[in-house]
Amino acid sequence: MVPLSTNRQTIMETFKTPLEAFSHWLQKDPNQIFLRQPINRKFIEYSRKEAYAQALRIASALHNMGLKQGDHVALLSKNCAHWFMADLAIMLGGFISVPLYPTLDKDSIREILEHSESKAVILGKLDDYESQKPGIPAIPKIGVALYGIQEDHTWEDIIATDTDFQPFEQDPENLITIMYTSGTTGNPKGVMHRVKSFNQVTSTGIEVLEVKDNSKMFSYLPLSHIAERIGIEMVCLYTGSMVSFPESLETFAEDLASVRPNTFFAVPRIWQKFQEGVLNKIPQKKLDVLLSIPVVSGIIKKKIVSKLGLTEASFCASGAAPLAVSLQKWYKKLGIDIKQCYGMTEDCILSHFNLPRTNKFGTVGRPLPGVTSKLSAEGEILIKSDCLMVGYFKSEDQTKSMFTHDGFLKTGDLGEFDHDGFLSIVGRIKDQFKTDKGKYVTPSPIELELSKNTDLEHICLVGTGISQPIVLIIPSETGWSKGKSALNESILKSIDDLNPHLKKHEKIEKVVVMKENWTVDNGLMTPSMKIRRNRIEAIHQPMYLDWFSRNERVVYEHDEG
Repeated sequence: MVPLSTNRQTIMETFKTPLEAFSHWLQKDPNQIFLRQPINRKFIEYSRKEAYAQALRIASALHNMGLKQGDHVALLSKNCAHWFMADLAIMLGGFISVPLYPTLDKDSIREILEHSESKAVILGKLDDYESQKPGIPAIPKIGVALYGIQEDHTWEDIIATDTDFQPFEQDPENLITIMYTSGTTGNPKGVMHRVKSFNQVTSTGIEVLEVKDNSKMFSYLPLSHIAERIGIEMVCLYTGSMVSFPESLETFAEDLASVRPNTFFAVPRIWQKFQEGVLNKIPQKKLDVLLSIPVVSGIIKKKIVSKLGLTEASFCASGAAPLAVSLQKWYKKLGIDIKQCYGMTEDCILSHFNLPRTNKFGTVGRPLPGVTSKLSAEGEILIKSDCLMVGYFKSEDQTKSMFTHDGFLKTGDLGEFDHDGFLSIVGRIKDQFKTDKGKYVTPSPIELELSKNTDLEHICLVGTGISQPIVLIIPSETGWSKGKSALNESILKSIDDLNPHLKKHEKIEKVVVMKENWTVDNGLMTPSMKIRRNRIEAIHQPMYLDWFSRNERVVYEHDEG
């Protein structure tokens, strides 16, 4: 466990709640730009004073609609300035936020809104609200007209009115949110967290990750996910930082390059995509040559990092899924030191992190201050801290099942500690499968090795009901561009290079190139870009035996029938 520093104690003593932190910066410099929202390729900027004024009016309006302190208010929106202001409004009104992933369909939206007992919903930036709208029950709706959301109550009408509303003073012991997990398996569950947990994890993160005040942030991963909620929203509130948003997926690279954030967090797929973009312009062999020439090397590194928009990023991190060591080393050659971290909604992401100057590739770091971690007899990672969830909303039995008798959270992840106390994630307990030979296979380490091949975008090792594992893949754009013959050669080389290092029952027998991409929209990826293994298996398991019996080693699903 990392020692508790005096500076961290000072931060935690200064601010007890997110509203206290925001109030500090509001009083210090009310006209400082807080939020930057791109619309039609121009940034609309909101100062702290303006964001507070709008949030206060929304809080007042919710009370005028009949809501009381402690009621649940849902927030359905992509990342945008109004997400931040809406969450501020929910806190200022004394409500409990229920953020929803903006890609949910109408049925999932209705399920969560009804289960969470939400009394109102704020609707921000959405791609297809008309298809989602039928999932919202008869509760007050506030829509942001700037993003084309028209409802009986519009954000713009509300903020045009005067108010003498007195903001709620947060109590550290109160609930602050119910966050429904994206769920790689099973149905989403509502994770309840207290104000003090958000305060502690944010204060800890700022200290150990050395986040500076008045930084520039870039928010694009779902704010309904705990990592972005803490790492971007809360950190901005506590450090007086400015946050910008991308306008769309198409403008993402341009927006990132224009912002040049001081910190940057991404999931492995984003880092892989960045690498793919670089190698599409400079093939690896040519890049290796250029980086070996002293003067040219510096110019090339600077140019690549500038194109990525990371020239001012003093801290870069990766989480949500394992990152290949080979990818970390590739970025290190460019001067980008990616630090892996580990956490989950249930532990409020106060868990493990590789820190500045102590970054060990292939691990997710050591326990953060205030965290105790250990392994069960089965190798499951167990976590204890003051930031663990209160429980799952309306699910007492499920809550009890998540804790050991001595109060440790069961993560469901398999891990290993090295002699220096650094943790490596081996895989998920529920991801293990058994072949018909009765042997168990843990797919994650094998998939991670295969991910070194930039021709592969998504990888899922399976094998239930057959004698040897097969691997389902989605090729990357780079892979498809090579043509079928070259792609097959690339895939088989990866398999043939890996198989000699695997145990007999783990060796990969076949590769199946899938017809349909795995995306968040079709439910085969979580919003945090992890594959939903159980859904992929449910769809494709009936075909395993047929694919396994084929003569060819690389089977193309789209060639069937």
